[in-house]
Amino acid sequence: MEEARQNTSQQSQQGESKMNYPIYEVFIQRDANTAFVHQGSLLAPNEQVALFLAKENFTRRQPCYNLWVVERKHIAQPSPNERKALEKLEDKQYRETKGYGYLKKKWRKYDQEQLTEKNLL
Repeated sequence: MEEARQNTSQQSQQGESKMNYPIYEVFIQRDANTAFVHQGSLLAPNEQVALFLAKENFTRRQPCYNLWVVERKHIAQPSPNERKALEKLEDKQYRETKGYGYLKKKWRKYDQEQLTEKNLL
């Protein structure tokens, strides 16, 4: 009886490992002049099935010029420590044009001063 339980637990573990399919990421290029855009993820046992599923799920309703299906583990990304280096290191608002919004108000005040009677005489 004990051996039967062990065999069934081993079989169920083997079945679970067979069902753990890799995750594939799908990228689609709509026409020759556009960039690839991430469409979504899917589970598949191998690349051929993943490509078939990607065609069926992501290209039926809209035109597709090119299709990439990539296993997620093959996509490189920075580590959490390296990701911090991607953030802005300093506050550089002086490079943005929104900092000059006050100039319009100053010019309006200057123009109004020029048109007073005192300045005209």
